[in-house]
Amino acid sequence: MSDSSPARPAAPVLDVWCELQCPDCRTALDDLRALRARYGDRLDVRLRHFPLEKHKHAFAAAQAAEEAFDQGRGWAYTEAVLARVPELDREGEALLVEVARELGLDAEEFDTALVDGRHILIVDADQAEGKAIGVTGTPTYVIGGERLDGGQSQDGLRERIEEIADRLLAEQRD
Repeated sequence: MSDSSPARPAAPVLDVWCELQCPDCRTALDDLRALRARYGDRLDVRLRHFPLEKHKHAFAAAQAAEEAFDQGRGWAYTEAVLARVPELDREGEALLVEVARELGLDAEEFDTALVDGRHILIVDADQAEGKAIGVTGTPTYVIGGERLDGGQSQDGLRERIEEIADRLLAEQRD
């Protein structure tokens, strides 16, 4: 028996090129929370990794975020780490494991993931794709083929993202 209901169109994608040791990404958290609350599953907000060389714990933090997504708490973990950027600067990987433990995640698995490098390929692929499309800093947003750089200022970015998302959602209904 076949399902004759029409397939729901895929949600528009908002790629957020982010770095978990970046103060500007920390500032962008309120906008990300607001967008996720406003659109729910109608907008696919994807964390994309773009660790910057100037932040020595950013690459490990990106891997840890991927482990958190594997354990089902990716956004909660991302927000918790971004809220503690100054501590991450000082404490490094120890903080990444501590945050996992505080969120009730399997902290031992985080520790193992950071050692065995199981998420390195995802982080490397994100960074390579980011470079290929012109990402130079974080946060950078890509939605509907448009790149918006939030590294200098978040002013007006959420409104612009909402305009594009609303347009893409309206086009799906047409």
